[in-house]
Amino acid sequence: MTHSQRQLDDWGLLRVSEDFRVVAIGLPTQKYKGTPLDPPLRSRFQSRNIISCTFEELYENLQKFSTCVSPSALKQLLKCAFTLQAASEELKLPDFPFHNLRQGVQMMENNPQLTMYDVLVSLYPYSSILIQEQQKRVEEMFTNMSFKRIRTKDVQRISSCAKALVVDVHLDEVLISMPCRSSTLLNGKFVDLPHQRQVLAALLQSYVVGDVCLLGEKGVGKTTLITELLRIVNQIPEPMMLYEDMTSRDLIQQRVTNEVGDTIWRDSPLIRAAKTGSVAILNGIQRLHRSTVPVLQRLIHDREVQLCDGTRLLRQDRYQALLQDGFSKSQLSERNVLPIPDSFRIIALGEPLKSKNAQFNWLTPQLLSMFLYQELRPLQQNEEQELLIQLCGELHPNMNKLMMLAQLLRNSKNPLLYGLAETLSTRRLIKIGRRLKAYPSSNLNDIYDILQHTFLMKFMPSLSRTVLEEAMMEAGIDKCTKKNWCNDEEGRLISVVNNKLRIGETEMELSEISRDQQSKVPSTLFYDMPQHVMMLERLLQDFIIGEHLLLVGNQGVGKNKLVDRLLELMRRPREYLQLHRDTTVHSLTVQSTLSDGKVVFQDSSLVKAVKFGHVLVIDEADKAPVNVSCILRTLIERGEMVLSDGRMIVPFGACAKSPNLIETHANFRVIVLANRPGYPFLGNDFFAAVGDVFSCHAIDNPTPRSEIYLLQRYGPSLPIKTLTMLVNAFGELRSMADEGLLNYPYSTREVISIVKHLERYPKEDMSELVGNVFDFDRYNPETLEQITNVLAKHGLSIDVYARNEMQNLRKKHKIKLSIERHSGLDVSGPKFGKLDPKNAPHVGGNTWAGGSGGRDTAGLGGKGGPFRFDKGHTVHQLSDEEKANIPQEIKRAAREMNRKAYEQKLKEIKMSALDYSLYAQFSKANQKQVQQLRSILEAMQTKDNERQWQKYQCHGDVDDTRLIEGIAGEKNIYRRRIDANPWSNNIHEKPNRLKLVVDVSGSMYRFNGYDGRLDRQLEAVVMVMEAFEGYEKKIVFDIVGHSGEGWELPFVPVGNCPKNAKERFEIIRMMHAHSQFCWSGDSTLKAAREACSVLGAEVDYDNGVVVLLSDANLARYAISPKDLAEALSGSEPKVKGYVIFIGSFAEEANKIENEMPMGQSFVCLDLTKLPQILQQIFASSIL
Repeated sequence: MTHSQRQLDDWGLLRVSEDFRVVAIGLPTQKYKGTPLDPPLRSRFQSRNIISCTFEELYENLQKFSTCVSPSALKQLLKCAFTLQAASEELKLPDFPFHNLRQGVQMMENNPQLTMYDVLVSLYPYSSILIQEQQKRVEEMFTNMSFKRIRTKDVQRISSCAKALVVDVHLDEVLISMPCRSSTLLNGKFVDLPHQRQVLAALLQSYVVGDVCLLGEKGVGKTTLITELLRIVNQIPEPMMLYEDMTSRDLIQQRVTNEVGDTIWRDSPLIRAAKTGSVAILNGIQRLHRSTVPVLQRLIHDREVQLCDGTRLLRQDRYQALLQDGFSKSQLSERNVLPIPDSFRIIALGEPLKSKNAQFNWLTPQLLSMFLYQELRPLQQNEEQELLIQLCGELHPNMNKLMMLAQLLRNSKNPLLYGLAETLSTRRLIKIGRRLKAYPSSNLNDIYDILQHTFLMKFMPSLSRTVLEEAMMEAGIDKCTKKNWCNDEEGRLISVVNNKLRIGETEMELSEISRDQQSKVPSTLFYDMPQHVMMLERLLQDFIIGEHLLLVGNQGVGKNKLVDRLLELMRRPREYLQLHRDTTVHSLTVQSTLSDGKVVFQDSSLVKAVKFGHVLVIDEADKAPVNVSCILRTLIERGEMVLSDGRMIVPFGACAKSPNLIETHANFRVIVLANRPGYPFLGNDFFAAVGDVFSCHAIDNPTPRSEIYLLQRYGPSLPIKTLTMLVNAFGELRSMADEGLLNYPYSTREVISIVKHLERYPKEDMSELVGNVFDFDRYNPETLEQITNVLAKHGLSIDVYARNEMQNLRKKHKIKLSIERHSGLDVSGPKFGKLDPKNAPHVGGNTWAGGSGGRDTAGLGGKGGPFRFDKGHTVHQLSDEEKANIPQEIKRAAREMNRKAYEQKLKEIKMSALDYSLYAQFSKANQKQVQQLRSILEAMQTKDNERQWQKYQCHGDVDDTRLIEGIAGEKNIYRRRIDANPWSNNIHEKPNRLKLVVDVSGSMYRFNGYDGRLDRQLEAVVMVMEAFEGYEKKIVFDIVGHSGEGWELPFVPVGNCPKNAKERFEIIRMMHAHSQFCWSGDSTLKAAREACSVLGAEVDYDNGVVVLLSDANLARYAISPKDLAEALSGSEPKVKGYVIFIGSFAEEANKIENEMPMGQSFVCLDLTKLPQILQQIFASSIL
């Protein structure tokens, strides 16, 4: 049957050409992470493996391309490249980017003085993308190849001269020309330091030949350097902030609706730059999801891209070839073919690899081949000093101590200190320098106090805090220089006179505001207690000098109160924004709604604040995903942000004439509120992600004096004695929470709630009242016992609450009615009874197990049954008289059945009653500590198991970023929270690794009777085994011993955690026996070295932690603390070693601890302190 062309057209059928072919390009999943081809799809392709070019082929190709580079230099460059590629599989290195070799040779052509090493590190920045061990191996290869790591001669002067569409850049005598655009840029505040100048010169040489990526830690000046580069080359930036949720389409174009409701495509800043020949600044390249990166590949390598609206962008030479073939510009434009000017460049900004695990390297081989790389290191002390002098003028005397501390942190080999270096970045030092310059004589500028807020020391793990305080003392910053808080709080008043606000010694002129603005000025109930008044003055000082503020603290300490009061005093209108776990970048900037078939974008609170100069208050910032929080960085740092609707926020003074540009108002300011980082708060660490661009303030609970002042305002009729007892009791509870003894950090909010209740109901029983706060812990007996002991200790009458007799207290308000009756039924003999599949309540009788008030069967409240059996129903209790009136033979039979059930339970785990009682001696005393550790592990596991948003779903919650796609008819416009796809590119964290090395030497048994050291160790081992049971996916541990007979005696193998009490008892019994019968001697040093070495060699785990238990009997075997410290530190960067001394002769353990590095050793002669020590170790190493 044949059909006409018209019929086929009517049916919408189009014939596929015989010449149609599909060519697919992919990577082998055996080497690169990805999804394997589905067999039906794979069978439809003919495969072809493309092998890499050989040494000779690449050499010939580069020789044809280069005219000035010597053959020996080309061969040396190729030799290094092939050596690194050959070692990639063995050392797990990223593939060498052979594609970029031509650009490297071109750099050498442009500047013959450029050394081979500088060219190589721009192609393969190994010091930024490899972990420490890999870097060492690469440098060893360079040494074996006789490859000299020599840097190019320093550039003394950089200048440029623009003419027409070309700019000439002079690097001393070297001249480099490049295309540019005619533009006028704002003058940047660039301080020409030697190191910055060398990096800028290297960047310029890479920029001439291709796209570049600048790597550097937060706060080292990456954006400032790029701004200066653009000024030199006379170019216009198109900034684009990258985030994890960004899709490949977001990088290219977004679908929007026009005025009449039709859907159109809007170019991203990247495509705008490509069309106009500007420079696209991709800020935060490390945050971009690895599945999104490939969309850049064609644009970077080929300078060609196909857009969603059908437009095709071609590089300039290909476009010119089409013109020479006879096409006119208008014809090509009608066919949506446009050229990419030669002046177009992409500059990416990223942070170097931080994780000690190469698995977390964001610089994949694919991304490595796209750019030429340069690294910007942190400044040295003399460079930082020169920078601060030029920016801040004459420096405050304390700035030298701060710079010394910064260098000490950056150069430290202690991973705890090195991890803190980023907090005291150059950007942070500039902020502190400006504050000290503005308020040189303020008593709020004590240097120790400033660092307390800078590092949020109050909320740091105790181990990290101790190490930092030691480093501060080494830099000459003494804790005793901090003024006495109590005396410092006095005498600070708040007043407004002649339109001038004064808080303490700080004054601010108040401006008049309109009536509309007055409606947005907050008004809150606030009592001027001394500590809060002092904090208000500190906040006011930072606000006056133009800082954005970050307030971090526990719940209920008054963060919102402080901010509202500050804005009320300053008469500043507020825009409020509360973040949550479902906040997206889109919802942060605009709110989309459907109206008359069009998507209408309404300004969010953020945009309104930027437009009108209001103060944006962002609450619960830690709840939002980190990739959403990071979008605030450029807004705070430079006043720039690209909104979801295509508009762009530009800095104040940028002369925004386009309707798509929003100029930042001069009065715009951001104040962020966040909960403290770390356990027990399950939010994200906002401070670590974005804190360096804010002026940070740690908000703590009030001092006792301030808290009593506050409570007197809430409860004026209450006796001061009652308020003092409450303040003292809650102060101790907070101290216990800081020490890790309690999980919940009780705040002033809870005390105020009690006081307000007592003020209104003064006759209320205190036992009844405290339940409002502490009933959350009712089902955690160990925690409740700790709390009630503290409350009773401080004189609060909570005996009834502590004894859990609240029902008796409440029954005083009820009429009691008792009805005595006798069942009149005899017992026949004990039995278990039947199990009711419906679990219905049964009262009386002798048929069902789990009933109440019955006879013979196992249940509650009855008589004659073999044992108690609870099914969760209301209990009907027989009288004691009736229960006692049971024949002796029935009682004996019930007791025998009870014993049989108990013996059966022991038999199931093959454990005798004697063994169980012995095991209980080591187990029961530690149940509180076990629960504390398990609660920490549970919180870790809960946070890690949070499900992720999956977009492009056909049902679920409407995705506000895909409303326009819904108008266009697409179905997959929803999103759902689901578990991460195992085939996705999300990096799944490996479990952490713990090796517990116990001391089973003869001295442990010999001196156990002296101080109980062996028993203490066995209790610690039981505690660890019981606490870690069930958390094998989070922490994998093993236990080995050391004595005179060996240094790695296996007790608990890796991944074979004991499952029950019998297995745990067998382990501690073997330890006890070994200590009793082993030969004398000591293997402590060898055990420490071996443990660190073994963990360092394991690749299936993330962080490695070695905890060595010892009895401090080192002097007998001539072991010095220095040797032990070196053994625990070792050469394994991903392993942290600690020693806990659980026994000691006189003060030997304390002497050893004092001689070892701070934070590496602990003395624990009281086992109840061991969980806190382990918690400190985990918080600093794992959590």
